[in-house]
Amino acid sequence: MKNNPARNQPKEQDLAFYIRVQYRQNASMQGTIQWMDGRKSSVFRSALELGHLINEALKEAAEKRGESLETQGWEKKQIVS
Repeated sequence: MKNNPARNQPKEQDLAFYIRVQYRQNASMQGTIQWMDGRKSSVFRSALELGHLINEALKEAAEKRGESLETQGWEKKQIVS
């Protein structure tokens, strides 16, 4: 099976991060997150804060593409039984 280098390349809309966990304490983690395009770097103090930083980056990328990044509310979710 051939290795397709184009397949491994990030697409224009893909976001890539370098996450460095420096400490794990009190069931959480602290560290830094760096956007691979080099435009930004930030410190996070918890896994929740890391999640918020990634979510903000996704929203910014969607806005730049002219898309809306809406999350479904509970009332829109399908119930599977």
